[in-house]
Amino acid sequence: MTSRLSTKLVGALALGALMFLLPEAPAAQAQQQFVTVGTGGVTGAYYPVGGAICRLVDKGRRAKEHNIRCTVESTGASVFNVNALRSGDLSVGIVQSDVQYHAYNGVEQFKEAGPDKDLRALFSLQSEAFTLVARNDANIKTFDDLPGKRMNLGDPGSGNRNTLELLMKEYGWTAETYKLATDLKPAEMAGALCDNKIDAYVYVVGHPNGSTQEAANTCDSHLVPVTGPKVDELMKKFPFYPVAVIPGGMYKGTDADVTTFGPRATLLTSASLSDDVAYEIVKAVFGNLDEFKELHPALATLTTENMLEGNSVPYHPGAVKYFKEVGLMK
Repeated sequence: MTSRLSTKLVGALALGALMFLLPEAPAAQAQQQFVTVGTGGVTGAYYPVGGAICRLVDKGRRAKEHNIRCTVESTGASVFNVNALRSGDLSVGIVQSDVQYHAYNGVEQFKEAGPDKDLRALFSLQSEAFTLVARNDANIKTFDDLPGKRMNLGDPGSGNRNTLELLMKEYGWTAETYKLATDLKPAEMAGALCDNKIDAYVYVVGHPNGSTQEAANTCDSHLVPVTGPKVDELMKKFPFYPVAVIPGGMYKGTDADVTTFGPRATLLTSASLSDDVAYEIVKAVFGNLDEFKELHPALATLTTENMLEGNSVPYHPGAVKYFKEVGLMK
């Protein structure tokens, strides 16, 4: 009897010890939070930049600063990411700043869906510079030199063409302003320039960029600054187009920095993301900014100041908390 009682007692003690030990793992799992960053195609800049963000978030998780697991998803880029944020299919998405503005206000491609006032900004990323590439023999030194030239306006409906037409409107120009106006897609532009079929083209894109590199290496060409009163007026009307600088020496034929304008890639989320998660994402990137900038060439010109430019939606409270802690906001 005593032996049987002892066996029961030992078993009960063992079960109690096991029950004491087991809850720790499920509790840790319950605290774990998952964030999916929507990016773009795997060959573009958005995908590796999203990977760089997740790498730094996971660095904080490994250091036991938080329990957020970050993953990257290749998507159809800005418009897709906005729609996925609205539906709750994404936690965070990289979105061009002009698309961000259109979605928040329910205009342009979001007119039918209506405004999404739940969108919240975390911070800005690389510039998507309004890049004017010209043949050296076309004598184009500024944007004002384009009338009478053979110009590619871009694929109808594209971001390139939309932005160019906004600036043309400031100048009072139309397609008839040019000697020739073509509708080439990005993949066709560098080839047409170097085959002497056009004198110049515009590409709204992050740098370094393969098409711009192709033009620089294949024929005598250069990047043209896009500045002046008309550009200033455009940026005043559309604050999601801040100043952009393409570093000199990045492309053959362009040794000095080139000042222009353009949308920014931004890291966007929704009001439903918890303050703690938003805070940790921002902290992971801003707290390791030098490391972040080394993870992709497009990030090289980022500063803590210009990462707060170009957004046209309210900042997430979790982001605001971090910015106030480090003195970037009052």
